[in-house]
Amino acid sequence: MASLSSAAIARTAPLYDKVKRLIPPPEWAVFAEDVDAILTLKRERNAVVLAHNYQTPEIFHGVADIVGDSLLLAREATKVDADIIVLAGVHFMAETAKLLNPEKTVLIPDLEAGCSLAESITAGDVRLMRQRYPGVPVVTYVNTSAAVKAESDICCTSGNALKVVESLGAERVIMLPDEYLAQNIAAQTSVKVIAWKGHCEVHELFTASDVRQLRENHPDVTILAHPECPPDVVAEADFSGSTAAMSDFVGEKRPPRVVLLTECSMSDNVAVLHPDVEFIRPCNLCPHMKRITLKNIRDALATGRHEVTIDPAIAAPARRAVERMLAI
Repeated sequence: MASLSSAAIARTAPLYDKVKRLIPPPEWAVFAEDVDAILTLKRERNAVVLAHNYQTPEIFHGVADIVGDSLLLAREATKVDADIIVLAGVHFMAETAKLLNPEKTVLIPDLEAGCSLAESITAGDVRLMRQRYPGVPVVTYVNTSAAVKAESDICCTSGNALKVVESLGAERVIMLPDEYLAQNIAAQTSVKVIAWKGHCEVHELFTASDVRQLRENHPDVTILAHPECPPDVVAEADFSGSTAAMSDFVGEKRPPRVVLLTECSMSDNVAVLHPDVEFIRPCNLCPHMKRITLKNIRDALATGRHEVTIDPAIAAPARRAVERMLAI
């Protein structure tokens, strides 16, 4: 076993070099065998791993083939030349990948990797909203189940929500299910946005007083907030955007000291790319994202569990809503 681990450590050394500032050598020694096995299984199974920005560094920088926010993963899922897609993220992301790749096998390493937003609304709720606001188009955040997407006119992500809302040419839109994202978008447009009461359990914990305390403790800090944060948090921040937009901001502006008000692993992953930037980390963990591990990614590739399937009657309209978003 020792020789196997030593060989795996040697083979994965170039990957470890990327994350050595974040992961101490003894910890990588634990990860190396799984990383090495995953790389082999991907070649054998003609598989790719898509990882969200909230995945831990050993996944994000170690075994992922495509990384990014939900919009980028949705786009790239349509381009992969592989038989198997393993989605290192939460269940709605795996469903979206399956919607866009109905002929491919899509695996989610842990079926319990859910999302508080996705669980905050049902297809029946969307139908009731349509009854209450007849004729008003429904924009649904991708952080929802396929059944909810199927009841929608078009999907959006935090990165393209404003563009999607304004593309409809409507005076009013229903925007589901994140209340804070809807309010933050409403502040940027003349379109009246009708919101739902869903919240992200990670982002709703940040407060405006947190932002003021950060500025008091670190006067030179640049504060970036995800638009799922409450509007008063976004108002206090220096910039608000999707995880991709936050990463781009750091890369382009190179602030000497920065705070990302979002899930913890985002800061770790961006820090790997920008060692000259100091990251202050008052972040919150997503318990659902953290259900994805190297071990269950390896198990998914080795055994084919857990395959994502979607009822064809739901898949067709849900796919249309996602494809309408991607066409913008």
